[in-house]
Amino acid sequence: MSVTRRGVVKGGAAGALSIALAGSLDGIFQTSAGADTGEAYGYGPLIPDPKGVLDLPKGFSYKTLSVEGDPISDGVVVPGHHDGTATFPVQGGHGHGHGGKHGSSLLVRNHEQSNNGTRAVAPAALTYDPAANGGTTTLEVDRDGNLVSQYVSLAGTATNCAGGRTPWGTWLTCEETEGFTGQTKSHGWVFEVDPYGKKTKPVPLTALGRFAHEAVAVDPHTLTAYLTEDASKPFGLLYRFTPRAHRGAHHAYQEGGKLEALNVQGVPDLSLVTEPGTRLRAQWLPVPDPSAAATSTRKQFDTVTRSQKLEGAWWGHGKAYFVCSYSKKSDGAAGDHAGQVWTYDPRRNEIELQLIFKPGGRFDGPDNITVSPYGGGVILAEDGDGEQYLIGTTRKNKPFAMARNALNDSEFTGVTFSPDGRILFANRQSDPGATFAITGPWHRLRG
Repeated sequence: MSVTRRGVVKGGAAGALSIALAGSLDGIFQTSAGADTGEAYGYGPLIPDPKGVLDLPKGFSYKTLSVEGDPISDGVVVPGHHDGTATFPVQGGHGHGHGGKHGSSLLVRNHEQSNNGTRAVAPAALTYDPAANGGTTTLEVDRDGNLVSQYVSLAGTATNCAGGRTPWGTWLTCEETEGFTGQTKSHGWVFEVDPYGKKTKPVPLTALGRFAHEAVAVDPHTLTAYLTEDASKPFGLLYRFTPRAHRGAHHAYQEGGKLEALNVQGVPDLSLVTEPGTRLRAQWLPVPDPSAAATSTRKQFDTVTRSQKLEGAWWGHGKAYFVCSYSKKSDGAAGDHAGQVWTYDPRRNEIELQLIFKPGGRFDGPDNITVSPYGGGVILAEDGDGEQYLIGTTRKNKPFAMARNALNDSEFTGVTFSPDGRILFANRQSDPGATFAITGPWHRLRG
């Protein structure tokens, strides 16, 4: 079975899938990212970097802020495998450097390591499991994109992949694992990190479930969290966590709540949906045992909607954005694609396919995502085959090349804007891991 425009028009899939379409059929089924060169949209063609690090459009520049192995303090260096990142404003003298001038940012950055790589080292009070090498670092960056200071803000966690920013100003770092060799404590949790260094405790938020977490997007109005799972055998799920209480927002996730999984009737695999603009009614099924004490959460369902690679998530425009990185029939998926971008609208209780990448095109394997303050589109961090790009989209979901990793084939991660929108931060994950601050004429977006 495949969900296509033709099936919707004929009505063959409409009843089973409860599909609703927005706007005219002539206007909404035009987005296919496979053939676009990226030069007709966005900021123009990429200019080769003389240093061979980062190709950017004309008028844009970058600074390299924090590289794996850089010294932080005696015996402490920048950990490896840079991944999910979010930014927070420096206010009222917060920060560990110069007290923070107006326009400065705090970055909390994940390190996707389990028991290998350049270890995250922190005091015992910030360390969860001494056997694990993952964690987070917090960077202070001034308004001109210069690094002021950095330190390890959480250690002893495993495979910190992505996460999400909370409405109360903290970072949720997600472990993409259900355990690893040599562990002394259970893993597969979400941890909360305070960018201002006041409330961080290495305590898992168990109500958000134990599974191979990827990312989380939080509704600032209801504090509901939408969590992605990157897993296989079987494929992962999209989860919704509803906190039991909203009193004292920063305590909401510590007081428990309800964890549910997305199900779309008649759609066992999101790869079946191939036409941008397709809307599907959501059902939410309670997870019997969020702690996965005996059975993985994704294995606790007979009927549920899955995706091979559920990756990045971000909140914007009143919706939760989430990414399916790719899908392959050869891996057991229902269909082939090189990436999907979806939104979930809680007011309509519907998911909508915004963008699909076809196999063989210029772009593939979108992973981390952030919603751009310019033009209503998104910025995607690519983890595909061959060359790696930061991919932007216009308001009409036309994709374009925003940057290219000119050094190697390591994926981009941690794409996020500064609180004032002046700087786009992004990471090269490895060989070595590095964080970049990108500036330029953001308002000149074409298309």
